[in-house]
Amino acid sequence: MTQELAAVIVGAGFSGLCAGIQLREAGIENFVILEKANGVGGTWRDNTYPGAACDIPSHLYSYSFEPNAKWSRAYGGQPEILAYLEHCATKYGLVPHIKFGARVSKAEYDEPSGTWFVFTDDDRMFRARALILGNGALHLPQIPDLPGLASFQGKTFHSARWDHAYDLAGKRVAVIGTGASAIQFVPEIAPTVNQLDVYQRTPPWIVPKSDRPMSKAEQWAFEHVPGANWLRRTGLYWLFESRVLGFAFATKLNKMLERVVLRHLERSVPDRELRAKLTPAYRMGCKRVLLSNDYYPALARHNVELVTDPIERIEEHGIRTRDGKLREADAIIFGTGFRVVDYLSSMRIIGRRGADLNETWQTSVRNYLGINVAGFPNLFLLMGPNTGLGHNSMIFMIESQVHYIVSAIRAMHRNALASIDVRPDVEEAFRAEMSRKLAKTVWTSGCSSWYMAPDGEVLLWPGFTFDYWWRTRRIDLKAYEARALATTAASNAALARSAATAI
Repeated sequence: MTQELAAVIVGAGFSGLCAGIQLREAGIENFVILEKANGVGGTWRDNTYPGAACDIPSHLYSYSFEPNAKWSRAYGGQPEILAYLEHCATKYGLVPHIKFGARVSKAEYDEPSGTWFVFTDDDRMFRARALILGNGALHLPQIPDLPGLASFQGKTFHSARWDHAYDLAGKRVAVIGTGASAIQFVPEIAPTVNQLDVYQRTPPWIVPKSDRPMSKAEQWAFEHVPGANWLRRTGLYWLFESRVLGFAFATKLNKMLERVVLRHLERSVPDRELRAKLTPAYRMGCKRVLLSNDYYPALARHNVELVTDPIERIEEHGIRTRDGKLREADAIIFGTGFRVVDYLSSMRIIGRRGADLNETWQTSVRNYLGINVAGFPNLFLLMGPNTGLGHNSMIFMIESQVHYIVSAIRAMHRNALASIDVRPDVEEAFRAEMSRKLAKTVWTSGCSSWYMAPDGEVLLWPGFTFDYWWRTRRIDLKAYEARALATTAASNAALARSAATAI
């Protein structure tokens, strides 16, 4: 008979590792972390494109319980962030709990036993009281469905699947997309390629990045002076938290900031025609605000062209735009982001009465606190809907969510509960609250962004992160339908029946 685990965690990135660390801190050891790849790191393992870095300062984009005094720069690069996560996995004893090469294909809730059966592609099965999904939203690359793409004779790849074996030197390269990844790798490859065509659909708002090397003196202080690291992290937190004022509460403040950013654009791009192409026609913050010091200068290079004419089709040797012009290319690189709303589509999550979570979310991405979904007992999401941010560090949100989930698991154990399922009326009230609050923010001011669900609902947290922290500091079981554990004999009999049908 399959051993019952306290939890199965899917994913070994920032959120999955945090869940494992906090479960161990709570004295819960019987859990596994299922990771599809052969190493930890999630987004920071997969995205190895040139210039990959975070747009949140290093001292804030790290666990509060594991400060790093040795960050080399104000904003961490991909190799350093990945090394930090590998360090955390080792230091906190998570490696024995991780099953690498374990891609989850299906998870099914079993009503009689109140447990989840989790299946992997290599035919392994795990059974757990709680299922924690920490696989994140930025792991399924979005490749646009462009006519003729299959006919292209050159090289194609997505920025999240960068082909380091392909030498771009001297090549004619087309970059499709101008999001957070593209503005990082475009300046890196522009000096080495022969010609670089950057295809832009919508210009992003770009602000200067206050990046710099951290001095040896600062690193020493962060390591040896009590409170130095905490002070820097706290100062950064409140600085970034203040950005939500213009996005969600004071639109006049946001318009003032827009004028400042547009003056930065004017200073950075003297060419009026190019500047016009780079001027956003939507409110700042409606889409993700990007940070860069070298993107605008890269676009001004003699071998770089910003193309704003819509793509008509891909041909064997290049890209033809709607104006009829064919721009030849040896390689096409997609900087087109991820399938954020479909982030769970690589696995089937089956709840009560056969409900499929992916199908449920096709009509409405309903949830409670971005953590629970009615009809899916003992399922806990990390970085779920309505927990994304447009202004601050997701690590703060992840720690809040993990704290809530651990408190839920402990409450279930303390009260001898087989399952908890958020009440539909509580879920609906939360959905209505999010819609009401988001309606007043810049995120619903009229642009189209990856923040949106198919039904048009924006999936960000509509306010201060400390408000989310307050609401998730402990679980309130009154918001849930709870079911007590059955007697041992009855539970074993039900488990035997369910295991037979599940297998």
